Amino acid sequence: MTNREKFLDIYSTYIKREGAQELLAWLTGTNSDFFTAPASTRYHSAYEGGLLEHSINVYECLRDYLARNKVRDEFGLSYSDETIAIVSLLHDLCKVNVYRVSTRNVKDPATGQWKPMPYYEFDDNLPYGHGEKSVYVISGFMRLTREEAFAIRYHMGFSNEDDARNVGKAFELFPLALALSIADTEATYFVEARKEQK
Repeated sequence: MTNREKFLDIYSTYIKREGAQELLAWLTGTNSDFFTAPASTRYHSAYEGGLLEHSINVYECLRDYLARNKVRDEFGLSYSDETIAIVSLLHDLCKVNVYRVSTRNVKDPATGQWKPMPYYEFDDNLPYGHGEKSVYVISGFMRLTREEAFAIRYHMGFSNEDDARNVGKAFELFPLALALSIADTEATYFVEARKEQK
């Protein structure tokens, strides 16, 4: 199964709320590069299809985290399959249509000659922030619960430029935000980093 097929299967199986099909139509249409975009310019999954792969990785990491006995029984975290799919698969919609392929000259170490090499350049025509932009984009199609919105908004955790008090308070009030941040970090620094090192 390709990553595209896997994403479409998870999305169609679990995300049923009003507006979900319109959002999916936008994601799969010609006005979105979601399925081909990288997840970053150089930090993680900086290759074609990286955003799609990262979204699936976060979904799998979040499901695994929420399935842990301690998380379920001791921390009391329990969310619907729909909520898990929404926050993980859609947390980085802020990255749709913001990367473009450009070239720069790079010196070939073997020959000493300069040659043009492709790379991704960041060019955001809707500079609305990171998590908040994802919430904004999703909300144009379907309603999020308050906890879903806060989870997506604060999925970058303390690594974002936010006031740390806001991040801590969001994690305290909306535990799904902490869970999604953990899943995003795990996907980025373990699942994807290990793949890229091979």
